[in-house]
Amino acid sequence: MTADYPRLLRALQHELEAGGRDLAVSGGLDGLLREQALDEPPGSALLRMAGALPPHGYASLTPEERMTWLRRAIATARRELTLEAELRPVSPPSAPSAAAKKAPAKRRTPRVATEQEMRDAGEAPRARPAAKSPSATRKVAPGPAGLDLPIEQAGTGLRGPAIERLHRLGIRTVGDALRHYPFRHLDFANTIPIAAIRPGVDATVRGHIQSSKVIPMGRGGRLKATEVWLSDGMARVKATWFNQPFMAKALPVGAEVALLGKVTVFRGQPGFQSPEYERLDRAGETSGRLLPVYHLTEGLPQRTLRGVIEKLIDQYLDRMEDPLPHSIRLRLGLLPLAEATRQCHYPDSEARLLEAQRRLAFDELLAVQIGVQTRKREWQQSGDAPSITDHTVAEAFLATLPFALTPAQRRVLTEVREDIALTRPMSRLLEGDVGSGKTVVALAAMLSFVQQGFQAVLMAPTEVLAEQHYRTLCRVLSGEAEPPLHGLVTVPGMPLPVRVVLLTGSVGAKERREALAAVKHGGAHLVVGTHALIQEGVDYYRLGLAVVDEQHRFGVAQRGLLRRKGIESSANAATGKQITPHLLAMSATPIPRSLALTLYGDLDLSVIDEMPPGRTPIDTRYLTPIQRREAFAHVRREIEAGRQAFVICPLVEGSDSVQSRAATEEVERLRTEEFPDLADRILLLHGRMASKAKDQVMQAFARHDADILVSTAVVEVGIDVPNATVMVIEGADRFGLAQLHQFRGRVGRGQHASTCFLLADDPSAEAEERLSVMERTTDGFALAEADLQLRGPGDLYGTAQSGLATLRVASLL
Repeated sequence: MTADYPRLLRALQHELEAGGRDLAVSGGLDGLLREQALDEPPGSALLRMAGALPPHGYASLTPEERMTWLRRAIATARRELTLEAELRPVSPPSAPSAAAKKAPAKRRTPRVATEQEMRDAGEAPRARPAAKSPSATRKVAPGPAGLDLPIEQAGTGLRGPAIERLHRLGIRTVGDALRHYPFRHLDFANTIPIAAIRPGVDATVRGHIQSSKVIPMGRGGRLKATEVWLSDGMARVKATWFNQPFMAKALPVGAEVALLGKVTVFRGQPGFQSPEYERLDRAGETSGRLLPVYHLTEGLPQRTLRGVIEKLIDQYLDRMEDPLPHSIRLRLGLLPLAEATRQCHYPDSEARLLEAQRRLAFDELLAVQIGVQTRKREWQQSGDAPSITDHTVAEAFLATLPFALTPAQRRVLTEVREDIALTRPMSRLLEGDVGSGKTVVALAAMLSFVQQGFQAVLMAPTEVLAEQHYRTLCRVLSGEAEPPLHGLVTVPGMPLPVRVVLLTGSVGAKERREALAAVKHGGAHLVVGTHALIQEGVDYYRLGLAVVDEQHRFGVAQRGLLRRKGIESSANAATGKQITPHLLAMSATPIPRSLALTLYGDLDLSVIDEMPPGRTPIDTRYLTPIQRREAFAHVRREIEAGRQAFVICPLVEGSDSVQSRAATEEVERLRTEEFPDLADRILLLHGRMASKAKDQVMQAFARHDADILVSTAVVEVGIDVPNATVMVIEGADRFGLAQLHQFRGRVGRGQHASTCFLLADDPSAEAEERLSVMERTTDGFALAEADLQLRGPGDLYGTAQSGLATLRVASLL
């Protein structure tokens, strides 16, 4: 036999929900695993799953170990189910039998309350169908017009406030309702013993009704509720439906019933409040149906929305047109769109649900790809870009550096130069881990444009990072620690000085006017700034190259606006010739290649996949609360040795709603408790400070005027202090892996060994797994993959890509 993954997955999920008490299946999980493992081929997913257990099996694990193993086993079973669905051959539809034509298969529908019962329950009654009236059964014209029908006219039976609640969910048309996919399903077949239920956890139980009655509630007993007791022969549980007295008739004594809902506690006893139910003893009805669970809004019950969407599926789904040709669906093994939509809401089985989700995800990702490829084509056809082939100035600059470019840096620089030699605009994404040397590659490309009389801009998402870039460019080009007067630097091979200009929102009025004039008339060669670079009133002379740093924080629209700025400015310049600037986007947040090609398919991809020699390894340690003293004892030793330390906090100030360390409180604690002798050498930095104050703090820390910098996430990027060797991250469980990796990259930049401490007061199991991953690897790309697996894409990549289709079903994993 081969493993029955749907059954196994159900058992694992219920065991997880039951708190790892080994009550999900008769005989325990070890027995089920032995049964499923019979005749499994060597190396199969199930055998790997079982092989992760100790010799005495699941029963010998501690409760914490069981929960960890269950989460991983569930992920494995889900992957196997997905793989099975993808590999399943698609059979051509067979002709229905004569009997099937006469008696089409009936779908089991949830019990619909009577109009009087709905009024008793406080819900709006559904419209009464007039089955015999031709006008009532007449459907709208075929095609998309049916799906464009306003929800008010769709015959849902809802009125006024209920329609407004649908609008709040984004449901304004029939099509919106059909695309309001459930985020999970309730499985009435996967039951657990009543004795295994746990407060706060969803559970499905089945048994016979022992008692069913209407009870008075409220002052004077004017309100009525239904109270039933359900027994499975071993234990019993109470379920209550408030203000729904009609439920006593729906669930009479002796009826076989399945209840599904979240377990609550009342007067010390676990029970259910208004659970979903299914009668198992009615002729013609089948148990085990998967019921959809939708995202809701206040005032709209789940049952009401479920009924509305199912009614619209039955009436309008045949109006849905499929944009994919039959030949493509057949070749890729994809369901028709209408069938996929039906199965996504009301699947016949878990396997069928996976097939439906695969088809809907395909459509969403196809829309993303069409969008990004269309943008890429439009960009490449938008105008003539300068052809740059002379790189003598850039090579002379590189020869002055105290280090040689790594082979990866050279390879990427060659790819950039091949692009800018063409009149087709470059559109390239440069990925590289923290400290891999992306800025040097970008600066070498920028100098090639300056040599040919063009301008180059570098746009960063924050003022802190923009100011750091400005100082870095001036320091590297001039060899001086501080930016020279007016940003003028001498570059080998250039007959005149090169001027570097900084343009951010906090630049003074006089400096801003001077910077804008220099940018507009060609006096500025290299321009560094934030979003201020794309604001109204900023005009360029001859913009040849636009470099966008930390590009995942900018949307498509912002990148496009920077490009258009260059085109419009060049068309208005004295040259009279329109110039389309080349684009180089950089990201220090590693993105897995497949995901980068999906999200940023309008950009060609280059990766710096090795670190420069001499970077000292960083020792990362996750410490429990009782080990916190070790971290600050290490900080003390490093300071006494002449080094410096960062302390990162999630919050600026203390909060009643969020229990975590705050920078303003931590800096006082360090000054009074940990390091009172260093109180005047501990600085504070956070995003609410004025730009000038932030710059002064950073410069003081860089000059070693202070030993400890207590900061918020503002130091994630843009801080370069080679003498800093310790990074202490408070509340580390509140950050994602990508952000933790950025923090860690602030140390290890000098010749001394560096350490990163991860501190968390009460992390969840998932957070502990993230922190343990941080301990094991310093590879940013490996961490990005792990972050995706643990958290999903979420906000890992910052600003959403404006103009991309919303992903309702597809997972970027």
